[in-house]
Amino acid sequence: MDNAMMIGLSRQMTLRRSMDVVANNIANANTAGFKVESLLLENRAAPTAEHADGPTDVQFVNTWGMGRDFGQGELAFTGREFDLAIEGDGFFAVDANGQEQYSRDGRFRLDAAGQLVAADGSPVIDGDTRGPILIDSTAGNIEVVNGGTIMQNGQQVGRIGVFDIANRAEMSKQGNGRYTIPPSNDPADQPLASLDPTVRQGFIEQSNVQSILELTDMMSVMRSYQSVSKFLEQAEDLSKRAIERLGRI
Repeated sequence: MDNAMMIGLSRQMTLRRSMDVVANNIANANTAGFKVESLLLENRAAPTAEHADGPTDVQFVNTWGMGRDFGQGELAFTGREFDLAIEGDGFFAVDANGQEQYSRDGRFRLDAAGQLVAADGSPVIDGDTRGPILIDSTAGNIEVVNGGTIMQNGQQVGRIGVFDIANRAEMSKQGNGRYTIPPSNDPADQPLASLDPTVRQGFIEQSNVQSILELTDMMSVMRSYQSVSKFLEQAEDLSKRAIERLGRI
């Protein structure tokens, strides 16, 4: 296949992936704790089609990875007792079938057994015991004070776990706004419970997606895709005319 065609097709493939990422950002603009994502690209050299002269390789565009902006989203007041938001760095942790997963989504509730759980029923992890948080809903109102400590009738009944993750680049997305980290024997790579996090009760953290910027990016991707499509049509037309002229010689 012609080098120009290959370069154009490689660009179209990355533009389609970029469109998927932008569309996902827009779809999650109202998802609590969602962090905006962007596609990271790289140049990749590859041999050219066979020719008598010219460069020995060309540069194709290729997907390199996914970037995430973990910047703070706005805190929205809900007034609900078990809606919690982290102000600053850190992640809540839940036990999802024996696996620790991390999230900024603090829409919690009590299940029938009195465990503090996420929306899907995964237990929220205590920052001190690294176990579940049990609360007697009939024993009085709950107050979450500085450091994430859960108080009930003047007694501490648990502490919301807020964990610091040193290398966020290694976090893998699991869906539902959650992430995991790869296992490691290095203690420095393990999430550590924050000693004095700022946890706001009655608030949830909104998505940090800026819809106007995402719509602008979507239009830019569409224009780029149309431009590459036109380039490919012109390259194909040029090839056809070259073949027709050679046929008349």
